[in-house]
Formats: sequence, structure tokens, C-alpha cells
Amino acid sequence: QVQLVESGGGLVQAGGSLRLSCAASQRTFSRLRMGWFRQAPGKEREFVAGIRWSGETTYAADSVKGRFTISRDYAKNTVYLQMNSLKSEDTAVYYCAAAGVLRPSGTYDYWGQGTQVTVSS
Repeated sequence: QVQLVESGGGLVQAGGSLRLSCAASQRTFSRLRMGWFRQAPGKEREFVAGIRWSGETTYAADSVKGRFTISRDYAKNTVYLQMNSLKSEDTAVYYCAAAGVLRPSGTYDYWGQGTQVTVSS
């Protein structure tokens, strides 16, 4: 079982930056594929960014490319989401997710509790 705890959300003005963190409980963090998702009010949850267990390959939704960066720190069992040039449409609850390396692409088995990001215009 993997426990994920997000932090770093908050209120920021449009154009500003935030960095979200997600701490994973499992000692085998290096064997987990990690991702960030978000869900805005009245909308379905959507993929934001992902990073493979090796850290060599990252993915990002078109809506955040060039603004958001996902990274991971193996020493701290933590994955980050650096969000720059924030827009009001980035307002959502952001969730961290994880899956074992053998799980099908796009499948995530473990989820954090979410952290609220609010961007004021």
C-alpha cells in the first residue's frame, strides 16, 4: 500500500507560481510511476503531468506545457509539480497519483487526498 500526501496548494494571483509536493510512504518510491491530476468544480478529473519511475521521461497535458514541470527527488520520496504563469483556469483540486512500473500506461492505483489551488484573476 502506498500513501501519498500532497502539500503546497493555496491562493495565488494570475501570473504567479506555486510548487506542489507529494510525499510517498513507500520505500520503493523509485519503482513507482507518478502523476498529477486535477479536478475543477463541475468538471471531470483530468491528467496534468506524469513522470516515469526512472525520471527520464515526463509527460504534460497540452494545457500546461511550457508552464508546469514535474520532477522527483528519490532521496525524499517526493514528486513535485512546479506551476508557473498560473491562470484562473488552473483553479482546481490537485491530486497526486502513483502506480507500479508494471501497471498499464495511464493506470494509477494510489491517490492522495488532494490540495486546493486557487488562482485569482
